Amino acid sequence: MFVSFFNELKSAKLPVSLREYLTLMEALESGVAGGRVQDFYYLARASLVKDERFLDRFDQVFGQVFKGVSGLSEGADAQAEIPAEWLKAMSELNLSTEDMARIEELGGWDKIMETLRQRLDEQRSRHEGGSKWIGTGGTSPFGAYGYNPAGIRIGQKASRHQRAIKVWDKREFRDLDDGVEVGTRNLRVALRKLRRLAREGAAEEFDLDDTVRSTAERGYLDIKMRPERRNAVKVLMFFDVGGSMDWHVKTAEELFSAARSDFKHLEYYYFHNCLYEGVWRNNARRRNERIATLDVLNTYPADYKVIFVGDASMSPYEVIVPGGSVEHMNKEPGSFWLQRVTEFYSSCVWLNPVPENHWEWTQSIGMVNSLLADRMFPLTLDGLERAIRELQR
Repeated sequence: MFVSFFNELKSAKLPVSLREYLTLMEALESGVAGGRVQDFYYLARASLVKDERFLDRFDQVFGQVFKGVSGLSEGADAQAEIPAEWLKAMSELNLSTEDMARIEELGGWDKIMETLRQRLDEQRSRHEGGSKWIGTGGTSPFGAYGYNPAGIRIGQKASRHQRAIKVWDKREFRDLDDGVEVGTRNLRVALRKLRRLAREGAAEEFDLDDTVRSTAERGYLDIKMRPERRNAVKVLMFFDVGGSMDWHVKTAEELFSAARSDFKHLEYYYFHNCLYEGVWRNNARRRNERIATLDVLNTYPADYKVIFVGDASMSPYEVIVPGGSVEHMNKEPGSFWLQRVTEFYSSCVWLNPVPENHWEWTQSIGMVNSLLADRMFPLTLDGLERAIRELQR
């Protein structure tokens, strides 16, 4: 069965290697998954899927191969059952390509938003399944755990199809850890190419040459100090957090930690998916302590170097449509705010953790790159060096 599972994953064009499969088998033999299908599912997904784009395809194959299986070994508890929510999730994901093609979207942002208003006025009770009402497990454009080519996701913890044009949920994000050390050394080396050293501040460092010279002249130990040379470049960073960026937290934290260590003049703010009229410094208080983006532009002069860090992977509506933000009704589209920043700061780049050869698969990445005048670079050492060269112009 497990060999069949591996072959089905390969047939579905998932980038699964033999080494990853053998790792899964070793973990299974060690009893990591216990005897429940649900535990095995999470273990297999963690071992075999390295890109969020393949999660839905993985779920489809898993549902087909293990449908009806209640345990993984003879020693498993005969009474153990897959939760009803889990069975429902597998059936939801078994839509064929033809089935998905037959499900039509309502036709544009304005039509979807107007229809949602009508549903809110008309609907009086919970609904499950179906293609019209706000509910779960159906093909309606409104609700959770269903499927529609384009709609509004309401009350669902995580993305499954990456089709939603708006997410109507209250979600919690976490601040980046600036104390991360593993993997930051090469990033720091790359960032140092941007620095402009200057003598400033009260901090001092030991001056060996001057100490030796003065000691020889005076005949006794005469220690000399000099003002410490620090990186005088001023950097303003905007970090995308939450959603699909959860897959890139480690890389973002390493960059953040390296920047905090190497730049004396560093300011940073968070945003989600696209820049709008407000940013924040603390994710836990982002709803109550937002900072107007215009205030940021008025606070830091035009000689700052601006670095955006994000995957730029979102609904195109979030970039070009007023109200397209997934978390609030923004009066102006994200494109306006990106243009304001790039017009004010001449040195501006975007670092993207998504591999560069995957950018063409996501429409919003191309849109953001265009707004940045093709100044988007992959968040790799080579991409960072190219970004540094751009900022040095």
